[in-house]
Amino acid sequence: ALPFLIRLFPSVLNKFVYLNFLAFPFFVDFRRPELLVNNTINLYLTTEPGVTVGIWHTVPGSRGAEAQGKDQRWYEEALADPHPVIIYLHGNGGTR
Repeated sequence: ALPFLIRLFPSVLNKFVYLNFLAFPFFVDFRRPELLVNNTINLYLTTEPGVTVGIWHTVPGSRGAEAQGKDQRWYEEALADPHPVIIYLHGNGGTR
């Protein structure tokens, strides 16, 4: 019966392979990354009209003491310094 159901509803297979309907770890507010990861803030980018992408900006541990208690503006200015920026794209099968 399972192959027949998958043939009729192929989107069900995608749900069980990628499990993108689960938000793990459970009961975590991803809008507050500072509770999970040190020296991190949540930002949003509008990539095109109607599409907003949430991102986390984390500064390296070497700047951790400097980042303590800073606001979003400080983190945005930190992106403009001459140090390299690493972008990690986790894919579309989960959450941040």
